[in-house]
Amino acid sequence: MAQAKGAYPERPIRLVVPYPAGGGADNLARLVGTKLEADLGKPVIIENKPGANTMLASADVARAEPDGYTLLYVASAFAINPSLNNPQYDTEKAFTPIGMVAEVPLLIIRNERVEYNTVEELVAAARAKPGNIAYASYGQGSPAHLGGEMLERVAQVEMMHVPYKGSAPALTDLLGGHVNVAFSSIEPALPLIASKKVHPIAVMTAHRIAALPDVPTVAEVYPGFEATGWNGLVAPTGTPDEIVQRLNEALNNAVQTADVRTAYAKQGVEAMPMSPAEFGKLVSDDIAKWRDIVSKAGIKAE
Repeated sequence: MAQAKGAYPERPIRLVVPYPAGGGADNLARLVGTKLEADLGKPVIIENKPGANTMLASADVARAEPDGYTLLYVASAFAINPSLNNPQYDTEKAFTPIGMVAEVPLLIIRNERVEYNTVEELVAAARAKPGNIAYASYGQGSPAHLGGEMLERVAQVEMMHVPYKGSAPALTDLLGGHVNVAFSSIEPALPLIASKKVHPIAVMTAHRIAALPDVPTVAEVYPGFEATGWNGLVAPTGTPDEIVQRLNEALNNAVQTADVRTAYAKQGVEAMPMSPAEFGKLVSDDIAKWRDIVSKAGIKAE
């Protein structure tokens, strides 16, 4: 196990983000990185390394020295890859959890052309015409797609999944009436909801969310249902416990500052401070949940 010399940190920290610059995850990473810099007293250098559905960056960090100076920004794909793809690393053994950056709610939204306003009405329509209701997601094997598969499973209905390469084309086709509904992360959907161009049917978190307090959860109809996106931080396994705890403390402080909460509110994401153990359990639970969905639905990577 690597041991830190002197007071941590003594030099800049590299935060590897497996997404292109300018996207939702990158914006959150840079926002939180600025706060970590202030707390830790050393620069946090963001390195964007997209590719291979986040596995390129993950493999890079898995090989890094476990000294607290190389961290990985992770999102829900981190927990889906073990069942859908073939990572060159063991997700649960190669990394140690630090904490959650934000919960990223997933929504079911509809366009103006369809009449179902509730989960019950959507399910009834799907049951009346099996396979006829088309729902968009921002990618094959994405959290939104797997959330749709979960709903089909618990409601015992069949819908038609239409995957897109990202949220923008999915929501464009929703607006154009090419698909009935979309399963979407909240950030790109919120402005369309605010302008009443699309309408929310339900949120897929376990609880109602501050950004849309009047929108019910799927769990209010199907208790226990939860399909939630998240962002967080991990480090290579072997990173000293005292460094992990220091990073967790700085991260939890960062996400609770007033300006970060304000920025989160604009995007619809929520601060969910967690201990390393709590975040680790969330990741492990999601790995098991998504593996079950992928296996039973026969989902294959694109």
